Amino acid sequence: MKIWCATGNPGKLREFRLAGELLDVDVEPLPDLKSIEAPEETGATFEENACLKAAYYSRFAPGLLFADDSGLEVDALGGEPGVRSARYAGEHATDEENNRLVVSRLGENSDRTSRFVCVIALAKGGEVVKTFRGAVEGQLLREAAGPAGFGYDPLFYYPPFGCSFGEVDGARKFGVSHRGNAVRAMLEWLSLNPR
Repeated sequence: MKIWCATGNPGKLREFRLAGELLDVDVEPLPDLKSIEAPEETGATFEENACLKAAYYSRFAPGLLFADDSGLEVDALGGEPGVRSARYAGEHATDEENNRLVVSRLGENSDRTSRFVCVIALAKGGEVVKTFRGAVEGQLLREAAGPAGFGYDPLFYYPPFGCSFGEVDGARKFGVSHRGNAVRAMLEWLSLNPR
């Protein structure tokens, strides 16, 4: 089975393809994605943004397409950065700038509880078919640890591993991550509900 993916993020695409390999699904980036004007992400939730993107991009796909919206929620920051995770320090912020800002805003707060959340929306021909949600709980570190991963991974301490997501390889992280949980749920659903 082949399914199209609407992401320009190479880290996300790598993880989605890894899940596809494990479940014998060919995950391919939407052809010419860069030439398609991106929709404005106006949703207030991960679900709203994922559905908006999937419905929009699926009009350009020759079959089923999925899009995700994901990010970091920090309890002591009222759930920030949330849906603005990729743009927390500004529209064209780097991962490093976003990481610095979230650490700065959290300061010395002892409550470091945080989670990664991912919502995947599956769509075809402009209509959302189903959504899938994944999450993973952890703690926010005071400084980045590890060169692996992307986004907030080096700040996200996962207690069962005893280290940050930035200190483990992609396959190990994907086995427990928010994105891994959401994409596995989607691919398992598709195996029971072929389209």
